[in-house]
Amino acid sequence: MLDTANYTPRLKQQYRDTVRAALKEEFGYTNDMQIPRLDKIVLNIGCGAEAVRDSKKAKTAQEDLTTIAGQKAMTTRAKKSIAGFRVREDMPLGAKVTLRGDRMYEFLDRLITVAMPRIRDFRGVSGKSFDGRGNYATGIKEHLIFPEINFDKIDENWGMDIVICTTAATDAEAKSLLKAFNMPFNS
Repeated sequence: MLDTANYTPRLKQQYRDTVRAALKEEFGYTNDMQIPRLDKIVLNIGCGAEAVRDSKKAKTAQEDLTTIAGQKAMTTRAKKSIAGFRVREDMPLGAKVTLRGDRMYEFLDRLITVAMPRIRDFRGVSGKSFDGRGNYATGIKEHLIFPEINFDKIDENWGMDIVICTTAATDAEAKSLLKAFNMPFNS
């Protein structure tokens, strides 16, 4: 059984031991509070047209996202009615979850070391998907790459948005932080 009182995620320990010192040296920070760190990771599954046709699809997406994240996902709902898409206000359309702390580090570790290598024809993630303020966004086409998902019980294959928010001031600092965590950038 895992002793959670003395347990520290691998990437969190790596950040404390080596990454902070390397970033401080690389960018010449004078204060330890200037060193970029992970703030949160937001996962999102949008069901789109499937949710409009079958309301159970959003519930299935929420359950799958909860399994992947290890934390209860919340259902996202339509803000306005759009007749052309047959969407009514407050209709469930997907799921999202925000990870912080140890769960965030555990998810990032699983994403980089387990899930991404399982992607077919994987050549790395784009190094240009930063927003200018140190946040990184990427997407995956299949949520089946996560080992927590039972392949036999899946009726629908969902894509997923992953947004990694950092405290970095620039994209270069954020990219260095993610590279230190072995994020497989292709450029």
